[in-house]
Amino acid sequence: MSAPHVWRAGPDEAEVVGQLLIDFRNHLKVEWPSDNAFLAGVDRLIEDPNTAYLLASPDADSPPQGVAQVRFRFGIWWAAEDCLLEDLFVRADARGSGLGRALLGAVVDLARRRGCRRVELDANEDNAAAQALYTSVGFDAQDDRYGGRNLFMRLHLDPPAG
Repeated sequence: MSAPHVWRAGPDEAEVVGQLLIDFRNHLKVEWPSDNAFLAGVDRLIEDPNTAYLLASPDADSPPQGVAQVRFRFGIWWAAEDCLLEDLFVRADARGSGLGRALLGAVVDLARRRGCRRVELDANEDNAAAQALYTSVGFDAQDDRYGGRNLFMRLHLDPPAG
C-alpha cells in the first residue's frame, strides 16, 4: 500500500477544494453556506498568502479525498505567526486510510516552515475520532502555563440588516 499523497492546492484546484468543503458541510448535516458561497470563498482565499488549502489522496494517481483549510495570523503573545487549522475533512470512504494523519502532519510541517510558534484547532466534544487523532500527535486542551483547560469559544453574529 502506498503512502498518502498531500500537496498544497493551487488556484486551478479551487473547485476541488470547494467541493470537499461542501462535502464536509453536508457531512455535518447543515445547509448553509450555499455551494456557491463555498466555491466563491475558496476562490477568494486560495491565493491569499495567509491561507493554505492542503489536499490529500491515497496515492499520487488518485483524486483528492481529504482537505485541510489553514489560516495564519501574527500572534502578539508568541511574537510569531499562529496557525489555525480551520477545517480538516476526509471523505467517509477514505477514513481510516491515514489521510487525516497525513494532512495533519503536513499542516504542522507547513506551520513550522512559516515560523509559527503554535497550531490551534477546535474539535467538537462528540467527535472522539478527531480528538484521538489530534492528541496522538501532541495537541492538548490542558495549558500547564496557566492551569486549566483551553476552551475555543464562539459568538455567532447575524449579518447586518439591509
